[in-house]
Amino acid sequence: MRESIFFAHANGFPSASYNKLLRTLSAAHDVHCLPMHGHDQRFPVSDNWTCLVDELLHHLSELSQPVWGVGHSLGGVLHLHAALRAPERYRGVIMLDSPVLSALDHWVIRAAKRFGFIDHITPAGRTVGRKAVFADAANAREYFADKTLFRHFDRECLDDYVQHGLQPDQQGLRLSFCPNTEISIFRTVPHNHPAPLRQLDVPVTVVRGRNSRVVMSHHLREVKKIPQGRIRSMPGGHMFPLEQPDLTADLVLGVIAQHASHKDDTIHAS
Repeated sequence: MRESIFFAHANGFPSASYNKLLRTLSAAHDVHCLPMHGHDQRFPVSDNWTCLVDELLHHLSELSQPVWGVGHSLGGVLHLHAALRAPERYRGVIMLDSPVLSALDHWVIRAAKRFGFIDHITPAGRTVGRKAVFADAANAREYFADKTLFRHFDRECLDDYVQHGLQPDQQGLRLSFCPNTEISIFRTVPHNHPAPLRQLDVPVTVVRGRNSRVVMSHHLREVKKIPQGRIRSMPGGHMFPLEQPDLTADLVLGVIAQHASHKDDTIHAS
């Protein structure tokens, strides 16, 4: 049975960067996504990502059936918050190296916003002043390939990022994902959940990169508060969906198939 998947990308990485992953998912299911979150003027970046979740729910409401929300980093958190607000829109959520924040995390984030050190505990500080303009695609590819964040990218994924993450500019090519928007998203990271995790009656699978510095052990403990929360792991770090797109697709398809099989067993048992 073909399911509907709505994919949501990481901050700063347009959905087309994940084309290799999405092509494999599309062979089995109907895949939907936004080209870039946070760039629709109707849904500006706001504190706690409230308007970004509004944007996601707006597009989910246009679909004819509930979806599997698959999201990387930012995208996984958006799906979790959307499912907490509107669980009827979901068959399940698969969070690819997205942290499920604890009460202590929320307290620290709230304090960081209030006292002005949010750039020190999120990537915002490293994003300020980043290179945004390149002479041509070859120049951009060489630049990114040398950066630690991109060093282990699948070759096709890096090519897709260069092709779809840049747009023509008077000076050559400029990042499609507005750097100021990327920074604003980091600075407004949620300091609360829209509802208690224990109330979420939707399957949630958090997939952690084994070398991730983003999803930590205490985040995994939070997953256990979700009645249907599950934990899986993948080789690589925080960017594993773009480092191991084929393995990531296999895992996502496996989670969906396992849930469908469980539903079938329940139906037959009744």
